[in-house]
Amino acid sequence: MSRRRYVARGVPGGYRIWDNKRQRWWGELYELCPDDLLVELNGAANYARVTALLKRYRALKR
Repeated sequence: MSRRRYVARGVPGGYRIWDNKRQRWWGELYELCPDDLLVELNGAANYARVTALLKRYRALKR
């Protein structure tokens, strides 16, 4: 099994997505763990699906 590129890490205030390849944070701070977003990023990475999930998680922050 290969190492995942994107993983969620708990930080004060919620979760952030860590990019193992570039060794830096990806995206924003999320209050809820973005499980389905991580599955999509580590899988097919369909642009339309990732964009829809990002919009969904931004809406949950409000």
